[in-house]
Parts: sequence; structure tokens; C-alpha cells
Amino acid sequence: MPLAETVVMERLRGVAAGLLTPFDERGDIDYSKLEGNARLLYDSGLRTFLASANISEYHSLTQGERIKSTETSIDALPSDACVLAGVGGPTTEAQELIDAYDRIGVDGHMVMPPDHTYVHERGLLSYFEELASVTETPFVPYVRGFDPSVSFLADLTRIENVVGIKYALKDPIKLGAAISAGSDDVVWVNGLAEPYAVSYWNEGIEGFSAGVSNFRPEVGLALFDALTEENWERARELRNICLPYQNFRDRTGQNNSLNGAISVPAVKKGLELAGLHGGDVREPIRPLSSEDEAEAEEIYQQLDDDIARLID
Repeated sequence: MPLAETVVMERLRGVAAGLLTPFDERGDIDYSKLEGNARLLYDSGLRTFLASANISEYHSLTQGERIKSTETSIDALPSDACVLAGVGGPTTEAQELIDAYDRIGVDGHMVMPPDHTYVHERGLLSYFEELASVTETPFVPYVRGFDPSVSFLADLTRIENVVGIKYALKDPIKLGAAISAGSDDVVWVNGLAEPYAVSYWNEGIEGFSAGVSNFRPEVGLALFDALTEENWERARELRNICLPYQNFRDRTGQNNSLNGAISVPAVKKGLELAGLHGGDVREPIRPLSSEDEAEAEEIYQQLDDDIARLID
């Protein structure tokens, strides 16, 4: 049975891990490995999970795969876990996906960033309203890849069903202004992972999505505790040990000029190094080169040493 809205909001005040999609060598989803990852991450202490999300390669999944991946995640996790499912695309298709997610018992819908070249703020608000009109399940819009106004962000918080905003813009000033201008009963979540956790916390963020914590969740959980306790020195230390791997994720990789191209395969490599299941990727993403794999292993080893030093 889905969690109550108040519980979903409480779960947003924490660390949200993305459930990456483990593809096999044929490009098919290995659902048993997805199930295994979800259980292991829950056992580590995480309670909030993003299924069929951006980091799950949402845009490379069919509607059926999104539904089955989300259902697999829900079935794998105990009832106190919160599962937010990614939804986006054309209005009618998104509404159909919302309906399917509701039937399998998601706790919330994370509405993906618009993938249009040209977007009007009022049109985008209408889009969110149309999606919210077909469900009573909580909504968490994901703000990334476009530069909205403060008034847009404030209006977004007032749409029915919106209980949280996943903010993934590198603009702390806009964040602070939007939080001040928006509804008081919405949880703001840092969508840029550990590197921005300390600075965005002081602007009013109450939770963050996982980066390194997708495969080493103890880092994110310790960082969240330090932020909650206002232990800024420890929070900065924990953030800093995540930076080398997170900076590695921002790179272009070989034979490419687009930043962040290796972000997903880098996290999948981290999962493998941590004893979880990463798997292959689908186009338009490419796997890590052998040189990038070797560097990921070296950075991971330093991360492992730092975790042993800072976390019991």
C-alpha cells in the first residue's frame, strides 16, 4: 500500500538513491539484478528510491520497461520504503504511465525535465497541472536542463499534489529566492548530489539525491546526519571525499566533446566495485573505455580509504 503524503514528504528529507537499470550484453534488463540492488541499498539504511529515473536511463526505456522496472523495485522493497517513479513525455502518454504506476502502488511520481527544445513557462505549468489532474498520488517535479524564473518555481510549488521539488540547477541564489517565494509545505531536494549538499542546505534544501551514495550509501547517510546536526566541518569533509568521483562523472570520455557523457556508466562501474550490479548501458550512452575504467578503479580505491577513515 502506498505511503501517506506526510510520510513521502518525510522520506524526501533524506538521501534518495537512483535505481540504475542493469542491462545485459544483449541490451535486455536483468530484473533480478535490479531487485538485488534495491534490497542491498535498503539494507544499507536508505529509504528513498528513484525508479525509472534519469539515472535509470529513462529515455532509453519503453513504457512497458518503465512499469516493470518500477514494479520490480516496489516488490523488492519493504513497505516502509518510498519509491518515486519517473514520468515524462507527451501529456497523454505521461498520464497513461501515471495511471499504470498508480495501479502498481508507487508512492510518488517524479516528473522528468522537459525534453523539448522550446518551452514556455506557463505551458510547462499547464503540463504539470494536466498530469496532476489524473491522480492523487504525490508529485515531485524535477527541475533540470532549463533556466526557469523564480516566479515559475514558486508557482510550481502551488500545483495540487506537488509535495517536493527536485532542484538540479547550479544557481543557489535562485534556489533561495524560490524557496522564500514558494509554498511552505513543499520539500526542496538537491538534485545535484553530494557536491552541493552543504551550500544548498543553507538555502533551505532538506534532502539530496545520491551521486557516490548510489553505490556507497554510508557516505550520503553520514553526510545527511552531519547536515542535520549542523556539524559543518564534518559535512564538508564527507562532501570532499565524494568530489573526485563526482568530478570524474562530469567528464566527456573518449572521442566525445559533450560533458557528463560517462556519468551513468561511471556510477554503474561504482556499483560493480562496491559489490552491487551495474550492467551495460544503452545508446545513446556509451560504456567506459578501458582507460576510464582504470581511472574509476583508482578513484574508487581512494574513496574506499577515505570512507574507512571517516565513517565507522
